[in-house]
Amino acid sequence: MTSLAIKDLQKLPVRLTSGHRLCAGCAESIIAKQVMMGSEDDLVVSLSTGCFEVSTTVFPYTSWNVPYVHTAFGNGAATCAGVETAFNALKKKGKIKENVNFINFAGDGATYDIGLQALSGAMERGHRMVYVCLNNEAYMNTGIQRSSATTIGAQTTTSWPGSVSSGKKEFSKDLTAIMVAHNIPYVAQVSPHNWRDTVQKSQKAFACGGPAFINALSPCPRGWRFASDQTIAMAKLGVETCVWPLFEVVNGKYELTGESARIADGKAEKKPVMDWITSQGRYKHLLQDKNAPVIEQMQNEVDRRWNKLIKLTELD
Repeated sequence: MTSLAIKDLQKLPVRLTSGHRLCAGCAESIIAKQVMMGSEDDLVVSLSTGCFEVSTTVFPYTSWNVPYVHTAFGNGAATCAGVETAFNALKKKGKIKENVNFINFAGDGATYDIGLQALSGAMERGHRMVYVCLNNEAYMNTGIQRSSATTIGAQTTTSWPGSVSSGKKEFSKDLTAIMVAHNIPYVAQVSPHNWRDTVQKSQKAFACGGPAFINALSPCPRGWRFASDQTIAMAKLGVETCVWPLFEVVNGKYELTGESARIADGKAEKKPVMDWITSQGRYKHLLQDKNAPVIEQMQNEVDRRWNKLIKLTELD
C-alpha cells in the first residue's frame, strides 16, 4: 500500500469484527484494527491470554476473520515464532505460494513481565513477526493488579494508597528501550488517537523483513478511572504530556513522530504531568498535600526520559 487515503484502507478485509465483549471505551480493538491495516497481505494472529483474548473469543463465538491462535500469558511470542517457522518450511517446499504476515497481540502483563523471556528470544532469533503490546499499564483482565508497566503513584488492587503508601512506588519499565537494545529492524511507540501514525508505523513493521515491536498506549476506563467516552482524548493527552511520546527506531535510528515531533520543534505545547494526573481516578490520592513529592518525581522522570529521547533523535 502506497497511500493512506481512506478509500485505500476501505479495500482491506475486515479482520476483527464488531460484537466482541470488550468493555465500553476499551482501546484494544481500536489499536488492533489500526495495526492490521498496515498489512495488505494475509495475516495470522497469535493472541496471548488477557482482556483482548477473553473478550474476542468467547466460546463458541469469535470476532476474528483471520487464522488465529490463542496462547498462554507467557508464550505468545514463541507461538507466533513457531507459526512463522512452519510457514517458511512449507513455502520452501512449494506448498504455500502466498505472502503471509505474522502478528502477536498481548497486554503489558504478558509482555513486560510474564512473556518477556519468550519475546526476547523471538526478537533475538530474528523471526519475521510483529509483536504488539496493548499497554494499559496493569493486569486489567485479572483484577487491575500492578505490572512493571504501571506508572509511579498509580492505584491498583496490589498498590493501594493509604497512610503509609502513595500507590505504586516504582517507575514503569522502559520496555521500548529494551526492545531497541535487541538490535531489531523496527521498534515504535503508537497511540490510538493518531490513526495515521499508527498505520504508517505498522506498514513499516510488516515490511521491515525481520522482527518488529510496537508498544501501543491503550487507555483503560475501568482501571484508570475515567469516562468511557474519553478514551481517545486520554490517549492524546498521554502524548501531549510526553508521558507517552510517539517515535520510531528504524535500524537503530530514532525519529520523533506526530505530536511529539511538533512538541520537540516548539510547534506544539508540552503539557504538564498534572494534566495527566487530574484526568484519571487512579491518581486522585496524589492530589493530597502529602503526596506532592510523588507528582514532582513523576514530572522529573517524564522530563528526563523526554530529554533523553530528544538527544537520541539528534544522533546520526
